[in-house]
Amino acid sequence: MADVICLAPAVQGSIIAAVQRYDPAAIVIIDGAFQSEPAVRHKEILWAISQSIPVIGAASMGALRAAELYPYMHGVGLIYRWYRRFAFLPDDAVAVLHGPREVNFSPLTHALVDLRMTIRSALRRNLISADLSGKLENAARNLNFRERTLSRMVREALPAASDHGTEACRQILAEAFVQQKKRDALSALKFARDRIVIPRKLENFRMTVTFAQDLEDAGLTI
Repeated sequence: MADVICLAPAVQGSIIAAVQRYDPAAIVIIDGAFQSEPAVRHKEILWAISQSIPVIGAASMGALRAAELYPYMHGVGLIYRWYRRFAFLPDDAVAVLHGPREVNFSPLTHALVDLRMTIRSALRRNLISADLSGKLENAARNLNFRERTLSRMVREALPAASDHGTEACRQILAEAFVQQKKRDALSALKFARDRIVIPRKLENFRMTVTFAQDLEDAGLTI
């Protein structure tokens, strides 16, 4: 029997439904929808917590809700700390366009936070110049989250560059890419595993419910 069950990105009503169906030992919110369906509500998270179920948030919608509901939710990771420190940062910094359920909600664009971490990592490693770093960050920030890809960001930052030049820059960034959202998501799952006591008797077994996209890449057991 798996000790983690992964569900689709959280929406309004997801928390209540998960508690009623699974009676989980904990809930980890990573991803959540916010345009096609109503976003997961603060009140349902607080309701789950009132039922003595720890709710952990990280990486994306989870980080946002954890920052908003501090100290009731457990926030994990750099992105959560970022939102806790800077309360008025834009929500779209973690937003991505993703595919449907049939393709496991696989992301089609990159989150601004991942692009920023990638650019800064490349700068620290002397793979790009400070001037190019600034141009790339400005380009990423000005793009709508539905259009944020490495290729589009580089084209916007280097409009006069040749195709060869933009491809070379894109390749450098692709090789240096930092998946901060994935790192934080895995940290949240490790936090849940390390901090939650699982009963020894199988008949009392309670699993952890996780709301996330791109589940196979996260290395989870379903």
